[in-house]
Amino acid sequence: MLSWEKKLAGIDANQSEFPMCFGCGKENPVSLKLKFVKSGDEARCECVISELYQGWRGYVHGGIIFTILDEAMAYAYWPEIKGVTAKTEVRMRQPVPIGVPLVVTGRVVKKTRKLFTTAAEMTLRDGTLLAESTAQSYVVD
Repeated sequence: MLSWEKKLAGIDANQSEFPMCFGCGKENPVSLKLKFVKSGDEARCECVISELYQGWRGYVHGGIIFTILDEAMAYAYWPEIKGVTAKTEVRMRQPVPIGVPLVVTGRVVKKTRKLFTTAAEMTLRDGTLLAESTAQSYVVD
């Protein structure tokens, strides 16, 4: 077992295990402080992104959009499955505005013994699709 696999094997369902996570860490001063609610194989978060994370003036940086989608996909399988993203694809449908309420949903699409597939989407509250992604992840425990 590799050292990172050993570290992940001890993860439990308590989010406080990740206080410095860039996506959800409560103690990280630059964290996005995302809070996901889990229901089965789906995770959902509502958030508003500040200008601290903008790319072009008035819009969320693409790397931040990817981070939020990746976090949603991870929360869709965690803590039942411990995994790491192996491959991902992101499609930006529209520029994501700064300071606007967003809804982010991640879900597990397919599971096998060693791999699983997830998908996520970011929308406005009215359902307008802004960005979406899919990923394949390795099971690490």
